[in-house]
Amino acid sequence: MARILVVEDEAAIAELVAMNLRHAGHEVELAADAAAAERSVARVLPDLVVLDWMLPGTSGLLLARRWRGEQRTREMPIVMLTARAAEADLVQGLDAGADDYLPKPFSPSELAARIRAVLRRRAPALTDHPLEVGRLRLDPGAMRVSVDGQDVRLGPTEFKLLRFLMSHPERVHTRSQLLDRVWGDHVFIEERTVDVHIKRLRDALGRSGAAELIETVRGAGYRLARPAATPA
Repeated sequence: MARILVVEDEAAIAELVAMNLRHAGHEVELAADAAAAERSVARVLPDLVVLDWMLPGTSGLLLARRWRGEQRTREMPIVMLTARAAEADLVQGLDAGADDYLPKPFSPSELAARIRAVLRRRAPALTDHPLEVGRLRLDPGAMRVSVDGQDVRLGPTEFKLLRFLMSHPERVHTRSQLLDRVWGDHVFIEERTVDVHIKRLRDALGRSGAAELIETVRGAGYRLARPAATPA
């Protein structure tokens, strides 16, 4: 489902969190301090970070502020874990850029629920909820796409591309943004690869008369258009 980085210096807690997240289907990487976390993020941008406040050296609070101040990591979802449970600490953590804040000790099931909620808000393409735009429906759990109830056959890359576009209807995405979000950060392939897969996606949707939903915005990129309302 999602690539999650767990930044936690207490090995027992880190392994407990990782075990539960992997059981839920997530890909998990562990980092024991801020330096290791920054190396991991520099290598591959995670879909979400579970971040301990009290880390050796640079604190999780300072790390969250640093990530929020950088263009590449500004939108990266962060769930902060901490033994500091006072209201002032909660406010400080949220002000630093955390999307959610969970005091220790915590329930692994509550953490999993918080992560699902953050992903729904910040990265809807990573959830398993069906998406619908006009006549078009995509069910991530069943890996099915349909137009007016009729199945559309897509390759795995076209499926991921459509899923991302449907998660952000009307928003224009550049080719480089689509490469990062669909193919993965730090995947070095040419931008024209996006054009090839957009054409394949349009061809597949065109058999059901829905190709026009994928729009080219000249000089900018691509977007999924919402169909115009039918006059009464």
